[in-house]
Amino acid sequence: MSASSTQPSSSTGALAALGAFLLWGFMPIYFKQLSHMPALEILGHRIVWSSVLTVLLCAVSGRLMAVRAGLLEWRKLRWLALSALLVGGNWLLFIWAVNNNHMTEASLGYYINPLVNMLLGYLFLGERLTFLQRIAAALAVGGVLLEIIAFGSLPWIAIVLALSFGFYGLLRKQVAVDAVSGLCVETCLLAPAALIYMWASASSASNMLTNDTYHNLLLLAAGPATTLPLLLFIIASRRLTLTILGFFQYLGPSIMFILAITLYQEPVPQGKWTTFVIIWCALALVSWDAVMRYRSRRLAPAA
Repeated sequence: MSASSTQPSSSTGALAALGAFLLWGFMPIYFKQLSHMPALEILGHRIVWSSVLTVLLCAVSGRLMAVRAGLLEWRKLRWLALSALLVGGNWLLFIWAVNNNHMTEASLGYYINPLVNMLLGYLFLGERLTFLQRIAAALAVGGVLLEIIAFGSLPWIAIVLALSFGFYGLLRKQVAVDAVSGLCVETCLLAPAALIYMWASASSASNMLTNDTYHNLLLLAAGPATTLPLLLFIIASRRLTLTILGFFQYLGPSIMFILAITLYQEPVPQGKWTTFVIIWCALALVSWDAVMRYRSRRLAPAA
């Protein structure tokens, strides 16, 4: 394939990746608009409207058979049920953290996430770690331990967000289903519980029959806000190498961090700054290692 034929695909992939991580990075602004609602109610709307939207997308794109297989095949269903619980818990904690002024710690969780994925691949999938990756993993663990021992605080929000999303990705690797169909099954599995909660326990803010139009549009936007960045990410992952895509993924938590300390003026204690600096150093090592391996693979055919 010629360079000219791959260029449009790479450009489309880069734009899709940029769009996905920009949307994920600025998503806290959306949740802040709903901060008068409990996190569980926001989660309920996110699940319900995401399930509606993904069912429509699967119907239009001919993926309903994949959804049916996910719901009827026990092996797929059990993995997707577990992944649904993980992603639902991840969404809930993220919404709570954003609306309770813990956005910096949430961003730290998504900085840690690539390192967690690397360790999970090593522990459960038999993937080998390079020397620099081992140093990066040790730095990440050391940064968290330093915050606990020297500063007396546990970054539990960051740890739970990183682990829940890391194990979510690990579980989804066990199921032969595309991202949209898988998300459709997951949200459909969670939707009954979300509807029951919203009917039985939710406040008046969740009642779309009495809310004003602007508030109802905010609630309905939970579906596109969840699904659109995922679709863009799928487009990007099919057109870009994992190395290039990896650099884009730091955009989301960076935007969150900047929003937290500027727009929302969250305080960052000294211990948290120390942890951030150590994690950034670890990510720099992982990025450098990825670039070197990418260059060696590019040069290998010529050699």
